[in-house]
Amino acid sequence: MLQAWGRSAVAMALKHAVEYAKSDRADCKLCGHKIAKGALRLASIAPVKGYYNTKWHHPDCYLNTDSNAAAVASDVDANKLVGFPALKPSDQAALKALAARAGVQETPDGEPSESRSTKNMKDSLGFALAVSVSGGTSQTHTESPDRKRKVSPGMNQSEKEQVLRYDPNLWETTLNAFSPSILANSYMSAKLPRGWKAFSSVIFYEADGLQPSEKIAAFDFDGCLANTDVRRSGAEAWKLMYPSIPKKLQDYHKDGFKLVIFSNESNIERWTKSRQKAVDSKCGRVEAFLNLVKVPMQAFISCGKEGSGDACRKPSPGMWHLLERHLNGGVPIDKERSFYVGDAAGRQGDHSAADIGFAQAVNLKFYVPEDVFK
Repeated sequence: MLQAWGRSAVAMALKHAVEYAKSDRADCKLCGHKIAKGALRLASIAPVKGYYNTKWHHPDCYLNTDSNAAAVASDVDANKLVGFPALKPSDQAALKALAARAGVQETPDGEPSESRSTKNMKDSLGFALAVSVSGGTSQTHTESPDRKRKVSPGMNQSEKEQVLRYDPNLWETTLNAFSPSILANSYMSAKLPRGWKAFSSVIFYEADGLQPSEKIAAFDFDGCLANTDVRRSGAEAWKLMYPSIPKKLQDYHKDGFKLVIFSNESNIERWTKSRQKAVDSKCGRVEAFLNLVKVPMQAFISCGKEGSGDACRKPSPGMWHLLERHLNGGVPIDKERSFYVGDAAGRQGDHSAADIGFAQAVNLKFYVPEDVFK
């Protein structure tokens, strides 16, 4: 793998290196947490008084700034990233993808713009992966000939655009780049609470005691499990939607279901000046809910904007695919015995039809919360 940094390193004027951590003794020089043995770690190598000083980091911590992401992307393109050829192909693709996502900058009006690193990644990885991992905000997806999208009755205009712009081929490319070693501890400029991870435009959490299962009982969060107010923020700004929820979820758990939350939260993407506040609020509410119901659950939060075509924003099915392909312990899911519950069913008075559209997109039985919890 990597050799000690000495005179040869000085001669080659190295900037960065990557490897699988040989032990768990090293701390990330940015977040201060341990880098797990076997995890991907990224070194910055700087000249100090005639020798090179090496500092190790979690890749997502280091690539959270555009300058670092651009530098690593440049080293990859120029074949100067030491250790890169020794990585698994999936980790090579994932590291490139992470650099592309982390390199997205924002314009003064809050809309993402392409950084140098994103442009480099488009050249080296191809347009599809760069768009998918940067949050799916581009509207220049290419239509595939066999593309047919279900637009459910009751969908508002942004949801119709969401369905029509979603491109499964782009999302498939991103899913193929999935690797536990590059899951991020931050989402754009916001640090995630302990236990949360980010992949593409999704942040997710797995409670202690969670077990994979072929039976999935899935739920929306706001308006289904938790009564929340869009005018309020904060981890405590919610209450149970129905008193029966804790007992009902515990019964599902006892019956062998794995309990999963799928929720949209575009504030995390939109609140460019208060993104940390949006992350802390949403994640805090979910964790507070789990502490109350006292049952292990898995939570997926889509941060994509409305109508963007983001693969993971409901009614697009990307969050389900992430669960099914990579985050159910390799256990195949029996859709006939699984179901999804949500309040956005396209009925008169409903704010949208995102939940019923999501269930239809993944071929799950669908229920509204009052039919389950009342």
